Amino acid sequence: MTSTHTLDVPGAHLHYEVRGRGPLLFVIGSPMAAAPFAPLADAMAGEHTVVTLDPRGIGASTLDDPEQDTNPDLRADDTVAVLDALGADQADVFGSSGGALTGLAMVIRHPGRVRALVAHEPPLLELLPDAEAQRAATDDIVETFHRDGPGPAWFKFMVNAGFDLGAEGAPAGPPQEASAQELADSARFFAHDLQPSTRWRPDVDALAASGSRVLVGIGADSAALITHRTSVALCERLGIEPVVFPGDHGGFLDDRAGFADVLRKALAGVG
Repeated sequence: MTSTHTLDVPGAHLHYEVRGRGPLLFVIGSPMAAAPFAPLADAMAGEHTVVTLDPRGIGASTLDDPEQDTNPDLRADDTVAVLDALGADQADVFGSSGGALTGLAMVIRHPGRVRALVAHEPPLLELLPDAEAQRAATDDIVETFHRDGPGPAWFKFMVNAGFDLGAEGAPAGPPQEASAQELADSARFFAHDLQPSTRWRPDVDALAASGSRVLVGIGADSAALITHRTSVALCERLGIEPVVFPGDHGGFLDDRAGFADVLRKALAGVG
């Protein structure tokens, strides 16, 4: 059974969901909202109390100022506010994509609140040797959104991310008949989230000194993706080997049972 909640935090009203019983596990993304994580959350709910949430400005999490930019630090504070609302001192965190940045920021900004973090393919573009070119590509994507709308911006985003858009089953942006919520979430992402998130750089020394166990997840089929490069770069800086998950950047969408099994084993291995 899933319960839904709303939490007021400075400048925002956060929608989050709780399911299952057992040790607390946050499953978070950005800009992905709670709903796409529901199958993975259900798969983990047999052994964990699983919390999913809509990041501020996405889905049902609303903002007092719709023009406010967001970044991993702000999302980390929001997530810890939910942890506080649950009356818990500590939780495990699985963060995917922008949610992995949120998890890394939680570890840095709130020492002791994260027991273990599994950062699945964090888009840490500032760790790449071609970071300057990646900044220019991101700026072009945002300019394309403002000039031409979300469809062309999503196309450029996916190409830069490394997806083969001509392949069978290739991911895409919102469908042509996008809902009002999908269009609003896309606008939020391109206008207020993408640049602050991809320009964020973690304090690796703070990660190492935090007391949290930080694991980095990489999709078995992600070799062509930019998030494979960024994940490897983080592993090298932390001196760790990656945890290999089924699929690619969205592997939890295609093989929830296999993905949950790897996640379960990764968390069980944290002493």
